[in-house]
Amino acid sequence: MTELARADRPLHDLATRLLAVAERGLPRMLLPEGTGFVFTRAARRTGDGSWSLEQRGTSTRYAAITALGARFLPAERQRAVLGGRTAEEFTGLLIERLPAVRNLGDAALVAWAAAETGHPKLSDALDRVTALDPPGRPRYTVEAAWVLSALAAARATLDVEDRLRSARDRLLRARIDGGPLFPHATGPGLTPWYRAHIGCFADQTYPIQALARAHAGGDDPEALAAADACATRICALQGDGGQWWWHYDARRGTVVEGYPVYSVHQHAMAPTALLDLAEAGGTDFAAPVRRGLRWMTEVPELAGAGAAEPMIHDDLGVTWRKVHRGDPKKAVRAARGLTTRVLPGARLGPLDAVFRPTAVDRECRPYEFGWMLFAWLGGLGDGGAHDGGVHDGGARPTRLHDGGVHDEGDRQTRLHDDGVHDDGDRGTTPKGGQR
Repeated sequence: MTELARADRPLHDLATRLLAVAERGLPRMLLPEGTGFVFTRAARRTGDGSWSLEQRGTSTRYAAITALGARFLPAERQRAVLGGRTAEEFTGLLIERLPAVRNLGDAALVAWAAAETGHPKLSDALDRVTALDPPGRPRYTVEAAWVLSALAAARATLDVEDRLRSARDRLLRARIDGGPLFPHATGPGLTPWYRAHIGCFADQTYPIQALARAHAGGDDPEALAAADACATRICALQGDGGQWWWHYDARRGTVVEGYPVYSVHQHAMAPTALLDLAEAGGTDFAAPVRRGLRWMTEVPELAGAGAAEPMIHDDLGVTWRKVHRGDPKKAVRAARGLTTRVLPGARLGPLDAVFRPTAVDRECRPYEFGWMLFAWLGGLGDGGAHDGGVHDGGARPTRLHDGGVHDEGDRQTRLHDDGVHDDGDRGTTPKGGQR
């Protein structure tokens, strides 16, 4: 971005570096036949001190997210990332498998990719979403947001206004007592009673993005205002080191538990949501986006513990997944979730002294890079839905452009989990691995 390059050249260089890591790492996450992506690459140290990375599981949703991001690359680089296929061709493989897909989030992401790449079977993909989403049932917030984003992307091609309005209303109704933040589900029955008030970071960013896109394509000031209010609150709660926190009390608009800090939040999910919001006409939160991105190389949790381990490994093509407490079975989250249900605002401070956030989760997942490409190369009004997502790298406005990352005052360009890492990871098949 020109403005960011002038204001903070090292941060501009970091964004460029991360994009190169994504393009280097994604081909290593392809399944052997090149028709999908693994669930994760998990690392361990070998006896000589080098890294050994193991592929684990498969994921339809991660494949769809990767297609959504890769479509902004020039055609030959799309093929390098997607096993010899363009984003449209790769999305076609996912559409062919939709009859066997049982998860609403997976289907919504495939339909969104179909809309954005201009795939001729978009209608079939949306029909599968409708079949998996009968009216009147609660849904996980992340998946409900993806449905809305898919419909917002499809409205230029198909008549989806009734379905879009229903998806938009469901998201807006999910807020508790009209508060700015979103809980983990759109209604009761999907989460335990003691966690019904909690929403994760993904439960905020994906609705922000979806509601902003709904407004951008259809003039919906109520949706834009809701997205803006949610963004305003999470930015007000951002950590001093640029951290995007993990769990919130959706009733009170407060942080329940900050850790883990996920890399994908810092370099991709927050930028994607907040920059889409600004481009749709909402508040410009470029400064919080920059603070969050800077965390990738200036990690206060590790610096405070005297740990020098980097979160980015260029040669391996990975960014480590998160910095966390190392508490057994996410004990701190569970304790704070239950306590804040009864005593809103309670912090259980002694837990911070016992479980310090100094552990690093050494794995990397494809969706992290898919959203990274989407965040920094994408943008509203890019025209990608009509040309198969094949770009020449310079014929359209992008968020990385002219040697810089554009910032305030330029709505055509950008700075540059699935939350339920929690990020909506349901519907994946982790063979031998854990979420």
